[in-house]
Amino acid sequence: MFAYFPPDLPGGYVWNLAVNLALAMGAPIGEVDAACRPLLAAAQRGEKPTPPDLLAALEARGDVLVELAAEDEAAGRALSAGAKLDRAADLFITAERLQPAGPGPRQALYAKFLRVFARGLDLSRDPAVRVEVPYRDAHLSAIWRSALDADGRPLTGPVPLLVLLNGLDSTKEMLYRTGPVEKLARRGVATLSLDQPGTGEALRLHGMPAVPEAEQWASVVLDHLVADPATLDLPQRPDAERIGVAGVSLGGYYAPRAVAKDPRWALGVSWGANHDWRAVQQARRAEQGERPVPHYWDHVQWVFGVDDIDSFFEVAERMHLDGVLDGIRVPFLVTHGQHDRQIPLEMAHRTYDALVGSPDRELVVFTDRTGGTAHSSVDNGDVATDLIADWVAERIGGTTK
Repeated sequence: MFAYFPPDLPGGYVWNLAVNLALAMGAPIGEVDAACRPLLAAAQRGEKPTPPDLLAALEARGDVLVELAAEDEAAGRALSAGAKLDRAADLFITAERLQPAGPGPRQALYAKFLRVFARGLDLSRDPAVRVEVPYRDAHLSAIWRSALDADGRPLTGPVPLLVLLNGLDSTKEMLYRTGPVEKLARRGVATLSLDQPGTGEALRLHGMPAVPEAEQWASVVLDHLVADPATLDLPQRPDAERIGVAGVSLGGYYAPRAVAKDPRWALGVSWGANHDWRAVQQARRAEQGERPVPHYWDHVQWVFGVDDIDSFFEVAERMHLDGVLDGIRVPFLVTHGQHDRQIPLEMAHRTYDALVGSPDRELVVFTDRTGGTAHSSVDNGDVATDLIADWVAERIGGTTK
């Protein structure tokens, strides 16, 4: 993984993970460098950057891009304005992701991010469509991307669809930017990038904590896609027989759990296996393995809606796939980076070995030869997204030509 900050910096993995995510979303390295160079200089002097430092640096650069976008828009250059707002949004969500939970800077930055992201899509004529899936007394927000034909036009008739699930600390916008969305669209497969409970808008705006039993919310989403897609005002109609689900990072636990508990899913993908998340938490408590964000224990308590660490571990105890996956009867892909420092490679083998009922199971480990060896291939996302897009298209009715 690209190490912008010194690898031996305390917490350096977290800062470098953030830089890699920003780059993966499309932030130019020059803009990331301009924002982070003072923090790097401080780190080289032996100081330790803090989440507020990163927020201030990235938000300041993002604000400059917003100002430049306004100048472009005033000059009638909407496409350039949209591109700058897209880049600003990338910087804002990178900074927001690392802040402590609660009202204050994080809340304000997230609100700004949503506004800038939406305006950037509009000005740049991005074909994304916001979708709100009814859930309990609110909704789960998502981003739809339509399937295209060989000439780049939206397909007519029922289309295959892949629902994309977040990890512990990602959002639907990050999925949309870093996932296989564009690649699947060109392969004739639509996508729905979802803020499930515990992530994105569901957590930040509606107070919905994460639910270990993924089928409780994933099957509700599938119900709407299958039974009454018209209520979602989708640009295309999903083919009820060709809807799959993929999850990144912690989504590598949610996706197989969802498929195991609901036979209507046509296939599943773990983009980074997460077979036994309870064991990962126990290891982190013993100071083993990397954590994806600072203030990790406060973060997971916020995500799961609990007030103390012991309550969190009671929830985490339910988050494993032992004895769960033998009910899967559809194709399933498991990918993992050889040098993943957050989730041990053995988790991928455990998930694959448990897929005894799948008629078409595959395990792909990304190596030094292929690239994409870090957690969920954040070091080289194209390696994973090319593979996932091809694998899904070949099995759900798309094309790879």
